[in-house]
Amino acid sequence: MARRSLPTAAAFAVGAALLLTACGGGGDDGSKDKTEGAGGGSDKPSASASADPAGPDVSVPKDLNLVFDFSAPSDPKQAGAVDNAANYIRALKHGIVRQDANDPGYRYYSGAQAARYAKTQINAWIDGGWVPTGTDRYFKSDATELSEGKAVLVTFCRNQAKSFSKDIKGGKVHTGKESLDSYQKFSVLMSPPKGGDKIWKAQKIEVQGRVKECRG
Repeated sequence: MARRSLPTAAAFAVGAALLLTACGGGGDDGSKDKTEGAGGGSDKPSASASADPAGPDVSVPKDLNLVFDFSAPSDPKQAGAVDNAANYIRALKHGIVRQDANDPGYRYYSGAQAARYAKTQINAWIDGGWVPTGTDRYFKSDATELSEGKAVLVTFCRNQAKSFSKDIKGGKVHTGKESLDSYQKFSVLMSPPKGGDKIWKAQKIEVQGRVKECRG
């Protein structure tokens, strides 16, 4: 997937204001990824992050293990934002596995640029004729409130060293060795429930590749 520079919290604060004004908390318009700060959280991993039972199916096959070693913030707002940032990733992977660029999963958990990003990622995997397999690990999460609590910036690292692409035709798995390229840092701007929404939704996502702090 294309790697993008990671903006500062201040830059996201501006983006938060613009996004929350322009599109509210929802939106279903659509957008390959081989895809710490404020917010007092406990050190206890949040197994937690699990799909909203009232939402669409975002499950993945057994040969794809999505691991979220996330800290559980004590603040309810931040906890909701972190959980649904994980669900956004789950939904994206579900769409890739289903080879459906309009899958309802990511449309449920995102809006604005984050939805367009998900659609672009899914289409790239569809065009390549691949699905993901292996273990995809996300960790070192953090949450920072922006725009006076009207948005939460969720950041986390990713280790994709054991996550591979598999040809849909033939089933060949394309493996690789762990390197700095295996590590990424995600920054996801989450907006709170509003209007007809019931959950926090991803509105903007930026991804930085080759992140040494995630490797350490």
